[in-house]
Amino acid sequence: GVRGATTVPENSPEAIREATHELLTEMVKRNDIETDDVASAYFTTTPDIDAEFPAVVARRDFEWTNVALMCGHEMDVPGSLRHCLRILLHVNSQRRQDEIDFVYLRGARALRPDLGGQDTPPK
Repeated sequence: GVRGATTVPENSPEAIREATHELLTEMVKRNDIETDDVASAYFTTTPDIDAEFPAVVARRDFEWTNVALMCGHEMDVPGSLRHCLRILLHVNSQRRQDEIDFVYLRGARALRPDLGGQDTPPK
């Protein structure tokens, strides 16, 4: 699985689509993912982000017409990061787990301080 997260500046369809596109692009690029290698994708948002389905971007911009896509909400844990969008890609890959680049952008960098608190660099 390939994980990624970012924050969305506002609860609007445009902001959700833009953040999703940016994150998905980085996840695909950094991990050399081909469409045929994607088995499924799970998109979640915090409950304060509900103006658009993030999966729309995968279908429209990436043409993932035969990929199983699902959207949902994260648990509403007190004190957790707000306006957060997460993606979990299930891909067929020859890479070892330690060769997968997880991508954390914008305010979501705080979710993985073990990665240096910045956009995760490619390996």
